[in-house]
Amino acid sequence: MGEAQTLFDALRQSVKPEIVDAFERLVRDAPDRKLCRINALAFAAAEGLDEELTIAAFLHASHHGIFELSWNVLCPGCGGVLDANTSLKSVQRAEYTCALCAAGYEPTLDEMVEVTFTVNPRVRHIEGHSPHKLPPAEYFRQVYWGSGVDLPEEGFEAKIDEFMIEALELPPGEKAVIALQLPAQFVIIFEPVTHAAQFLEVTGEPTKERRNLALVFDRGHRHNETLRLQPGPLRIQVENHAEVRTLPTVCIANDVLHDMLGRRRPFLTAKRLLSNQTFRDLYRTDTIDVDQRLKITSLTFLFTDLRGSTELYERVGDLAAFDLVKTHFSVLNEIVAAEAGAVVKTIGDAVMATFPTPDRAVAAAMRMRDAMRELNEERGSEDLLLKIGIHEGPCIAVSLNERQDYFGQTVNIASRVQHLATSREIFATGSVIEDPRALSLLSDRGLNPMSHNVTLRGITNEISIFAIP
Repeated sequence: MGEAQTLFDALRQSVKPEIVDAFERLVRDAPDRKLCRINALAFAAAEGLDEELTIAAFLHASHHGIFELSWNVLCPGCGGVLDANTSLKSVQRAEYTCALCAAGYEPTLDEMVEVTFTVNPRVRHIEGHSPHKLPPAEYFRQVYWGSGVDLPEEGFEAKIDEFMIEALELPPGEKAVIALQLPAQFVIIFEPVTHAAQFLEVTGEPTKERRNLALVFDRGHRHNETLRLQPGPLRIQVENHAEVRTLPTVCIANDVLHDMLGRRRPFLTAKRLLSNQTFRDLYRTDTIDVDQRLKITSLTFLFTDLRGSTELYERVGDLAAFDLVKTHFSVLNEIVAAEAGAVVKTIGDAVMATFPTPDRAVAAAMRMRDAMRELNEERGSEDLLLKIGIHEGPCIAVSLNERQDYFGQTVNIASRVQHLATSREIFATGSVIEDPRALSLLSDRGLNPMSHNVTLRGITNEISIFAIP
């Protein structure tokens, strides 16, 4: 732990000591499998740590070289990892196919791309650093399934045995034969390294006739049509054309398998990380390629602007006004980060920020308004009058001017909603106010937003705008 200790000591300069202590215990004492693709949210819950501070701590630790980030494209159906990347820039395909679910998916950053953390081999070498040496069951646990599948801590292999009939390790270029008796159930021949699958619907009268089936595994990500066979003997010839070891596996699609895949837990999504201030500060130049267009199905945008800032400069002078505006930016940045958001950019005296959910944006907006009121009371003036607009919807994450940014109609609407607000007003659209968590937040504070319909430039239909008192 010599080099590791130096890294942990450096980490203490930017991360709370109790979180660094938890990281040290994890790296020192945990079994290898717990250090491969760590779910940051599950770790925070298990250790009783603040979720946002833990995410920030993992990012700082990765920046120091204690952990390595992985951006994993997930199948929404089975939770399997369809592609693993060291950078979001590598998520380039228009569609990812899951052979196990026999479905294709257009990647979105909401729930299809997870971010996990694996201990750096310089800090501690683990079995997961050599995934093609892992036993089949551990390959499924550590490599194939994403961190959102809540796999059992105890008795994992016993559970696997309840649906896995055969599992074979097949070196590159090798051939082998799997001989078995087909049960009268739905059977899946699955290879998790190349993501190939063959479904067998086994029904009818049992037979003693030995059937033959030949499968070739390569990087084609193929799913073959379902074959209908009678129960009885089957000889499966498998051939590995991939450059690495493959793991041909024969499983029964029974309740045990479905129950295991159905148990899910929250995980750190790419969307949430892109809206994290610590991530933007540490990784601002290495997020998205200039030609990438990554879809997000739901992101909340908050725009602010100071009313009468031009008159402020005229009234108090350039230097005093600049200091005051700078203080206002500092306060807003702190509030955005505290509510799990991130400042995308500032434009003059305006701020554009993103939040993973509407309720965090609404909470931030109310805190911003209160903070500006307190600053004005301290000064005995009304110099800082903040106008705020919030909207939620789909968008595209892009790279503009060497900075990660967002594009789309949702961004345009949020900006125009802010322009409608006058001093000290928070305007939010229906998609924000109707979010259950935002509704609960407002209800808890006894606030009843008043609505009116408006027409926005460039938007065909009227939209409902709610003023938050």
